[in-house]
Amino acid sequence: MQRIAESELIINDRGAIYHLDLCPGELANTVITVGDPDRVSEVSKHFDRLECKSSHREFVTHTGYLGKKRISVVSTGIGTDNIDIVLTELDALVNIDFNTRSIKDELTQLHIIRIGTSGSLQSDIPVDGFVVSTHGLGIDNLLNFYRHEQNEEENQLLHAFVTQTQLHHRFSYPYISGASGSLIKHFVEGYHQGITVTCPGFYGPQGRVLRLGLSNPGLTDRLSQFAFGQHRITNFEMETAGLYGLGKLLGHHCLSLSAIVANRVTRQFSPDGKAAVERLIIQTLETISGW
Repeated sequence: MQRIAESELIINDRGAIYHLDLCPGELANTVITVGDPDRVSEVSKHFDRLECKSSHREFVTHTGYLGKKRISVVSTGIGTDNIDIVLTELDALVNIDFNTRSIKDELTQLHIIRIGTSGSLQSDIPVDGFVVSTHGLGIDNLLNFYRHEQNEEENQLLHAFVTQTQLHHRFSYPYISGASGSLIKHFVEGYHQGITVTCPGFYGPQGRVLRLGLSNPGLTDRLSQFAFGQHRITNFEMETAGLYGLGKLLGHHCLSLSAIVANRVTRQFSPDGKAAVERLIIQTLETISGW
């Protein structure tokens, strides 16, 4: 039994993991992640009762019940750097014994569903529509810090992406991970499906021009035009690939759902993105409560 040092697993005075400020037992096995801390209450307001709340920095957690279903809602903040913190600490809460600082013999698999916003990269996926990510393709570099392997389908998709876009010459080498098959089957009707590209920023990394020029001005066109068999890139944002990649390595079931608030092809922006997110929240909770 190898003990994890205090510098590696940081536990505060109340026995909670550092960033999330959660103790083991305060987290449900079904977890909804949202980027915006204010969106946590927009999800938990639909719960029948709340069990506990926690808040530290941008990480807000509400755990409660929807009927008999115990659910935690956790805000991640923006970007895969925060996803690295949240996924690692969620896993630690259920799979590490905080008393002995050692990995448990029996591991727990979490069901983690991201509810977020995103920009469409296809003209036929309109603002206020919903996308479920079949894959997360990262150009953000996070997973390259971990030992990881892709399956044959993922390797083929990645090879096609690198060959068609040649983006690896300018950026870090991309990675790709698929959604949980046991989760995505529940989110079919009413959802567009496709690959979600995860970027390391909102402006230049997503092809936006304000005052600065871009090193790759054709980025959005290359992403929109990518095709491999039945696969295409539907949208991009800043978290999904990290969620899928780390979730897969840690043995959890992960799925990313996005409300489309912008269409980068038609240059449209949702007149009421908050309403679209609310509809996605309600639809997601209805689906989860039926499991």
